[in-house]
Amino acid sequence: MSTFFIKTFGCRVNQVESQALREEFLRAGFTPAPTAEQADICLLNTCSVTHQADKDAEKLIRQLLRRNPNGKLILTGCYAATHKERIKYNFPQAQVINKNDLGQLLFGCEMRWIVTEHEGHSRAFIKIQDGCDNFCSYCLVPYARPEKRSKPAADVLKEISLLVQKNFLEIVLTGINIGNYKCPQSGADLAALCEQIARMQGRFRIRFSSIELPTVTDGIIEVMSKYPARFCNYFHLPLQAGCDKILKDMNRHYSTADYSGRVQTLRGARAQMGIFADVIAGYPTETNEDFLQTYRFIESLHLSGLHVFSYSPRPNTPAAQLPQIKTEEIKRRADLLRALDKKLRADFAASLIGTTQEVFVEEHKDGKLSAITSNFQPVILENTTEAKGLLRAKILRAQNGLCFGVIL
Repeated sequence: MSTFFIKTFGCRVNQVESQALREEFLRAGFTPAPTAEQADICLLNTCSVTHQADKDAEKLIRQLLRRNPNGKLILTGCYAATHKERIKYNFPQAQVINKNDLGQLLFGCEMRWIVTEHEGHSRAFIKIQDGCDNFCSYCLVPYARPEKRSKPAADVLKEISLLVQKNFLEIVLTGINIGNYKCPQSGADLAALCEQIARMQGRFRIRFSSIELPTVTDGIIEVMSKYPARFCNYFHLPLQAGCDKILKDMNRHYSTADYSGRVQTLRGARAQMGIFADVIAGYPTETNEDFLQTYRFIESLHLSGLHVFSYSPRPNTPAAQLPQIKTEEIKRRADLLRALDKKLRADFAASLIGTTQEVFVEEHKDGKLSAITSNFQPVILENTTEAKGLLRAKILRAQNGLCFGVIL
């Protein structure tokens, strides 16, 4: 077999893993196929965060089995890991391979999960950690990725160095639960790893992907404050609910007071920090009053923006066994949260008017340059069409959550 095709569903971790697999295929002498229908090997890196993610994967599986019956179809990722019996029954032609076994079975060696390129992206992503054992009551991930692993610090530093040499100037540290990072060789935690990254040569900046509130240690905050040019002024802190009763039902390991206190600490450490959150609408035990508590709590925090999820029951999770809220009511609550998100983003953008921000130029949009600030605010640059890299910009105005500025 000589050609391959990879289709990725879901999160940034899956995207990074697919890039690492692509590089491993190329090192092994395979050639990328232009389409899945023309590939000798089709590898689907699946997601199962919602019922819709399952449906999307199954739709493509059916298409590939029909259009490329002679190709070898390999399924990996969260849907593949948690729906093995369903796959075996519905798609017996497909082969399910655990992520940790892909290297040996496909290439005869252990996967390094190191990337040196990010095709089609201006920013680079590095997976530093895998696995979670929090067992939040709605989440399938601990069943799909139960084993916690961390990449050796030396490999992380090497990967960053390689990417910086290829002019990736913003690098995102990602994983399933990056706050649980622990170097398998030295025992270094995320704060210690960040200290090592901060001392590296070259101009580049580091952004954290989503990080769980209980793992945002004082050490991490201290390193970020000590090296403000190296670490983006940004956190994505999953909230999920702004009601203590629902947080307990979800098996989340913090209270609203914990969350609010940490947000205030972060804002005290660095001005104009962008703080974004995930929130779930329609958890089974969430009454309308519980939802209103969540809405008011988010409003009171003045977050920078939200990523809103409509609750979707995941098989074998505790929440899936509970009486479910009607779909229309879940949608109503999610729509209210998305409207709040628009207001939060507009307010945050407006708060930056008149400030000077370090921006990373990402792409052209309608003849103008689009950039992202350290605090994750999109900016249209109006006085140039040629700039690139990390630059300083003055924010002049804002409209509908988008800033407009000029390069200094």
